[in-house]
Amino acid sequence: MSTSVLVLGGTGEARRLAAELTERTGYTVVSSLAGRVRDPRVPDGAVRVGGFGGEQGLAAWLQEHAIDVVIDATHPFAEQITTNAVGAARRTGCGLLILRRPGWQPQPGDDWRWVSSLPEAAQSLTPAERRVFLATGRQGLAAFADLDDHEFLLRCVDPPDPESPRPRSLEVLLERGPFAVEGERELLREHRIDVVVTKDSGGEMTAAKLVAARELGLPVIVVRRPPPPEAPRVATVEAAIAWLDDYAG
Repeated sequence: MSTSVLVLGGTGEARRLAAELTERTGYTVVSSLAGRVRDPRVPDGAVRVGGFGGEQGLAAWLQEHAIDVVIDATHPFAEQITTNAVGAARRTGCGLLILRRPGWQPQPGDDWRWVSSLPEAAQSLTPAERRVFLATGRQGLAAFADLDDHEFLLRCVDPPDPESPRPRSLEVLLERGPFAVEGERELLREHRIDVVVTKDSGGEMTAAKLVAARELGLPVIVVRRPPPPEAPRVATVEAAIAWLDDYAG
């Protein structure tokens, strides 16, 4: 009997998990993408794109498609979909696993300031930190909209919403990782960056900016992750597969 799995994706771990499970007997896998990126990296196997309509809509979809297990492998800051997944799994009795890669840890020589939100990151910028590299994605731009005394370089995959609030001085760099330390070092130097602002996304794809900032002696403002939900949680694709094999019995 096949175990039906919904992978809430959009991350490298989600793509790896989908690829592994589609090669294994005993599993039927559907990957779900939020549809916020114009040209997403599509995982192997069946793919669904778009929202579910909140917790209730996700629960109805799970029941309609006879899903046995939900694996939330979304971005560590995709707080709403994780909340919806927890609630929908409870409503339907589906198994639920959270797959989250480990967060970054400061290394000797790092100058990190931890904050709890993007608005707090904006408030923590000092007058001397005039040129700011925002490696936070396009959706948090409004938190910095009122800072007229700073100049911002925003890196994101898709352009920010032209109607959303934004800082007066903003340059947008459209790029997708992974990034190399040499390129990050050159970027920070070329734009004369004074401070880097990032979320604690974890992983290797975008960690090079932290190494480059360390080498250049630049401070980094790091936004903490939201607290994890009350649900089983693993940090690697291998651990997720082991959990799933045990669950499927």
